[in-house]
Amino acid sequence: MAAITTIAAKRKILLARAGEAQLPKIVQMAFGSGGVDAGGNVIELTEEQQYLNNEIYRKDIDLHEIVSDTQIKYICELGEDELAGEKISELALVDEDGDLVTIKHFAQKEKDNDFAFTFKVNDTM
Repeated sequence: MAAITTIAAKRKILLARAGEAQLPKIVQMAFGSGGVDAGGNVIELTEEQQYLNNEIYRKDIDLHEIVSDTQIKYICELGEDELAGEKISELALVDEDGDLVTIKHFAQKEKDNDFAFTFKVNDTM
């Protein structure tokens, strides 16, 4: 399932283009367990969604890579001791204002305590 750009993010982009505001930097990744229904099916996203269904953790972005003129990849690693035993099925990119700007739902990934997970999220225009 594709990621969505939230209305909050679109509003900020438009205001920045008009010179009315500065565009805040993406600084964190938020993780959640509410991206699937009781049957394990991925829940469809809409651009109106402004939050994760069940946010369980936020962490600073480790790094970003410029992929192309229209895409940047954000990378965040969960260490062995972070979210051990949790079933992660949604995540978001979070800006300096604390607003979720990109949200993605996906099939559950259970996080064991003996290895790290690396999440890579593409932000595209």
